[in-house]
Amino acid sequence: MSESDIKMLENKKYYLNRDLSMLEFNRRVFEMACDSTVPLLERLRFLCICTSNLDEFFEVRVAIQKQRVAVGSLRVGADGMTASETLQCIHKQVRALVAQQYEVLNNDLIPAMRDEGISFLHRAEWNETQQDWIRKFFKRELLPVLTPIGLDPAHPFPRLLNKILNFMVELDGKDAFGRESHYAIVQAPRSLSRMIRLPEGVATSEHCYVFLSSIIHAHVGELFPGMTAKVCHQFRITRNSELDVDDELDDLKEAIAGELLERRYSQAVRLEVSTRCPAELSDFLLNQFGLAHEDLYQVDGPVNLYRMARICDEVERPDLKFPVFKQGIPERLKVEDRDMFRIIRQGDVLMHHPFQRFDPVVEMLKQAAVDHNVLAIKQTLYRVVPESPIVDALVRAARANKEVVAVIELRARFNEEDNIGLANRLSAAGVQVVYGVVGYKTHCKMMLIVRREGRKMRRYVHLGTGNYHTITTRFYTDFGMLSCDEDLGEDVHRVFQQLTGMGKVSKLKSMLQAPFSLHSGLIERINLEAANAQAGSRGRIIAKMNGLEEPEIIRALYRASQAGVKIDLVVRGICCLRPGIKGVSDNIRVRSVLGRFLEHTRVFYFYNGGEPEVLCASADWMNRNLLRRVETCFPVRDKKLANQVLKQGLHLYLSDNTGAWRLSKDGQYHRIRSNSKPRNAQYELMNMLGTLLPE
Repeated sequence: MSESDIKMLENKKYYLNRDLSMLEFNRRVFEMACDSTVPLLERLRFLCICTSNLDEFFEVRVAIQKQRVAVGSLRVGADGMTASETLQCIHKQVRALVAQQYEVLNNDLIPAMRDEGISFLHRAEWNETQQDWIRKFFKRELLPVLTPIGLDPAHPFPRLLNKILNFMVELDGKDAFGRESHYAIVQAPRSLSRMIRLPEGVATSEHCYVFLSSIIHAHVGELFPGMTAKVCHQFRITRNSELDVDDELDDLKEAIAGELLERRYSQAVRLEVSTRCPAELSDFLLNQFGLAHEDLYQVDGPVNLYRMARICDEVERPDLKFPVFKQGIPERLKVEDRDMFRIIRQGDVLMHHPFQRFDPVVEMLKQAAVDHNVLAIKQTLYRVVPESPIVDALVRAARANKEVVAVIELRARFNEEDNIGLANRLSAAGVQVVYGVVGYKTHCKMMLIVRREGRKMRRYVHLGTGNYHTITTRFYTDFGMLSCDEDLGEDVHRVFQQLTGMGKVSKLKSMLQAPFSLHSGLIERINLEAANAQAGSRGRIIAKMNGLEEPEIIRALYRASQAGVKIDLVVRGICCLRPGIKGVSDNIRVRSVLGRFLEHTRVFYFYNGGEPEVLCASADWMNRNLLRRVETCFPVRDKKLANQVLKQGLHLYLSDNTGAWRLSKDGQYHRIRSNSKPRNAQYELMNMLGTLLPE
């Protein structure tokens, strides 16, 4: 390829903005909340997920862009947009999305739930019986724990926690000390639900709720005896949640623990207030938090919709939820004597979660913990339930005097505190705990068990696309493989050596690894498909992932498209590639699939001149994954299992016409509608691998 061709592919018009692409993903989540074919309570859940996603987006991405603006950074991405330009677009798009969220909540979901006996009573609707019960509830449950803070020279504006419900109260009069304060702050207790269910005899429907904010609004005057609470308005502040940990430090765990305390009070990035809040109050708050007017978001309802998600679990209405699903298990594991090591010696075992249970992984670890022939267990832990059977098994193995090593990533975003506690628990049990490599997050998902069998040592491995989190394995789609393949065992052993020790990079036999060989290995495979297509042979790439942003990978895909390679990409979230550009990406199609489960698999297929290669990975095609993290990508060599991955993980998703969106070259996503037989990848997999009970 000539230098001019290379330069042409670097043109910023061929790339979408990463942050705006993430907002497009969140809009698709919101569209699920608007979809009348989705059960009612699940629509509410999608609306809550949309809110939670926006919270994290502001805590991380908006915070980063604001920091760049603050330091005068002129840095631009492949799309050519500056941080300031990106923020302008973000504010405009988020403001429109938030308005639509509350419109759907108030005008669609709440009325529909009321028709189903699930009601949310506003203060104007409370009858005398309800008012009496709510008054007693306030005095019993709220009054003892609320701490009003008057604002005067002795009580400056308080430091308020990230994402906590607060109230700004305007007062009139003087207190017992003769002090006159115009404003006070009241923080809602974090320990109480934001949705209070009225008891039988008080409720006017089967499931009758009032908002905690409404209760505080109604009785806030009781916090200021002898004074008049003229107005009371709820607000919430969102803060920068990125950890700023120096790589040149002596104790990573201690440094992160210190940063976690500061994160709760870090730089503000967004202020949410009620639409009824007067401009003078919102301006006062903006000034206190050092925010501009563009950082203000007015909402027509509760300032944190995510707290409504508990309704979806608390209300027992199966008819308003997704049908009950029973997870399956691979055929080879359907035996009475489930000796995991014997079964794996007979061949690799492939699992597709959550359609199949994660139990076999836990079971293998439990068996290893008590097996006298098992000498060592090594495992990476990125996100794990604090009270996990996996952790219990590692503790038991360590107490049985086995060599147990846990590589814990302390900087797993929003799981840092749990992971510090996990590290302490494992260390106390005698597990050798290490924190990976400073400067590179350890994101790979792998387990290694070394077992003595006769005169030889055999390595058993588990490799996966998802975390060892026994709760999310029921809701995230991921592939996992159990194997005792010698090459895989040797590769996993070498990666663990890198993580726990020192030394030069070891060449792996069958796996690819970030930050060393995965990026170049993917480009090499993409280029091979292009070369084959140019030579008149078939070129074909199908890949599924959570995000696609790395510019060199995108340019390689563009070159392959220009060479005639047919490329299908299933990208759940961020996609910075523009498909369908004539002469550049007209052979590339991009779709996003959403549904009951969170799509999380990373699966890559290359036709490879008629010898297809199927790979599973812990990494997305993002700059951070390919160049700044420790990731693994492993081949599925067994042809039968490779075909399963191809069919279940890729082909089914390409045929989905009910939960899929197609990306156009302008960066917009369009819901795929078809007059043919409806196909839903997740539902087909539930029926194929598990049991989907009738509604």
